[in-house]
Amino acid sequence: MSDTRSRGKSAGKTVGGRRLPSARASKGTERGSWAASCIEGRRAATEALRAGVPVHRALLADGAETEGALSGLIGALERGGVPIARVPRAKLDALSSHGAHQGIVLETEPFPYATVEDVIARAGAGAALVVVLDHVTDEGNFGAIVRSAEVVGAAGVIIASKRAAAVGVGAYKTSAGAVMHLPIARVPNIVRALEALKGAGFWVGGATEHARDTVWDASLEGRIALVAGSEGSGLSRLVLESCDFTVRLPQRGQTESLNVAQAATVLCYEWLRRETASGEGTET
Repeated sequence: MSDTRSRGKSAGKTVGGRRLPSARASKGTERGSWAASCIEGRRAATEALRAGVPVHRALLADGAETEGALSGLIGALERGGVPIARVPRAKLDALSSHGAHQGIVLETEPFPYATVEDVIARAGAGAALVVVLDHVTDEGNFGAIVRSAEVVGAAGVIIASKRAAAVGVGAYKTSAGAVMHLPIARVPNIVRALEALKGAGFWVGGATEHARDTVWDASLEGRIALVAGSEGSGLSRLVLESCDFTVRLPQRGQTESLNVAQAATVLCYEWLRRETASGEGTET
């Protein structure tokens, strides 16, 4: 497919021949931000231990050690020297964001956010995908998007620092631990983050139902920053104006549209399909 994408004045230089920004924090990024100090559920807890997340203490529901599904996890905690406290199940119910703690909650170090520069560095110089969320507020949607982004091999996810979902207990749970396997940058200004991505050779594509091109027609190969908007109002005006192109999902049914997590997943996989077909992506 020929590349017909074009930019106005806001475009930066492509990555070819240009030194990538350092990982030092700069205007438009936020380093050292922390969120959520507990992780719930068997899968998320297992992923946390596998990823080396520092765990202060494990809270185990009374009687949970008799559940076979938890025996391996309890063994891993004991081998790692993690203190285990038996507590009433009602206490875990009160801590749980979705009521699905499955009998275990880990008290951990708060989550360390990356910077936009970290994400760009991880992307390298070739084809890469970065997912940018323009004030997505639902923690479940956020976690699901992170999971999809990690599965397709995205370089990272960028989120807003205010009026947006952050990495919390629910995100650990709905992402199935994926938040621990790729950089998540939290920034005060999404538009500035997009400009930084453009400067590193990314084309910015905004997902909106008002786009002319469908996912089948848009240029979703190469270095792509895919922007998804909030559940209620979609992409903000300034973010939309910062996009190099827009894309929508075609539909035939009567339902209004897919939710933001479902739509982002489709677009992530379309990027992966094209990169795999072109020989730049890898499939396992």
